[in-house]
Amino acid sequence: MSCVAVIPARYASERLPGKALMEVSGLPLVVHVARRVAQSSRVDRVIVATDDARICDAVARHGGEAWMTQAGHRCGTERVAEVAASLDARVILNVQGDEPLIDPGTIDAVVACLDDPSVQVATPVTPFPDGADPRDSNRVKAVVGDSGNVLYFSRQPIPTGGPWWLHIGVYGFQAAMLRSYSGWPQTALERSERLEQLRFLAHGVSIRGVSVMETAGSVDTPSDFDAFRDRFMTSSSQQQRH
Repeated sequence: MSCVAVIPARYASERLPGKALMEVSGLPLVVHVARRVAQSSRVDRVIVATDDARICDAVARHGGEAWMTQAGHRCGTERVAEVAASLDARVILNVQGDEPLIDPGTIDAVVACLDDPSVQVATPVTPFPDGADPRDSNRVKAVVGDSGNVLYFSRQPIPTGGPWWLHIGVYGFQAAMLRSYSGWPQTALERSERLEQLRFLAHGVSIRGVSVMETAGSVDTPSDFDAFRDRFMTSSSQQQRH
């Protein structure tokens, strides 16, 4: 296989506990994510990685593939790395389990970036949405250098005064690079910002920013979930009329 997408999911989400199994139109949130990712033309296989039997059972019940993983992982990328160790794939994707409306084209763009073997890690960024508050710590900002590599990620509104890039919750890895990640210690920056991708930057690994026009938005809070439900139901209603 060329590319496998792994969706790390756990029940005890800090900001919205149990969100992986919160349902819209009879489907758990994590299943919405998996089905969306499967629409990508560059993904050969989609796996949900979890340490919770409830999530594993729900994914299987709706026809998806789920793997049980260890419970002690410090972040989603470590959980993805555990699954990736048993896969024969050139590219591994970590798609966050709170991206139920992720554009398949965004995923395609990340994988295409990794067609260049010199790019070890890639992640999508998009211009900060109009009307969104850059002070919102749930919206991670990325500072992108002239080279196209991301210089830093933060929950704070950096750079001062903008312009701001919004980070989208997808990471693409050359498989060999991902194998190194779990063996590295967490850094002070990673713990302070609660952003796992900073571990790569702290260990000298460049992250390529892939510019996309993504409008979906992640589900981090109850209001985010309500917005997703409304948007999904409106879209479903429009499709039925046509």
